[in-house]
Amino acid sequence: MLYRAAKKAKPYGSGNWILRCGGAMDICSNKCINPKQVEETVKQMPAAEDISGMAEIFKALSDASRLKIVTALLVQEHCVCDLAALCGQSESAVSHQLRVLRTLRVVKNRREGKIVYYSLDDEHVRSLIQMSLDHITHQPI
Repeated sequence: MLYRAAKKAKPYGSGNWILRCGGAMDICSNKCINPKQVEETVKQMPAAEDISGMAEIFKALSDASRLKIVTALLVQEHCVCDLAALCGQSESAVSHQLRVLRTLRVVKNRREGKIVYYSLDDEHVRSLIQMSLDHITHQPI
């Protein structure tokens, strides 16, 4: 893994990286084995704030209750009552989880009279969830 050099590290993307090998205290004698490849990769990596945003989405999806809601929405849109029944939770608990997911733009809602229906926010979210499901159910040859 790549880690920024201690204390005097330049900002992310500046190339001041060390390569950490093996155990917790082992640091390679080379500052970088392939400096050209490292620079190339650093230029293509997302900005730090984008990585933080991604981490927040994965953190939200790491909760089994939220993931159950999201997989139900992978099939079709549902109201809070139906999601509560599908997930075996109270409407209040589901509503709280939906609020977290909506804030992160994982789900969106639409109102039809007094009923609010929830669905996955967009095709990116659908792909992320579907790919995760495909990966976990994939049987290696």
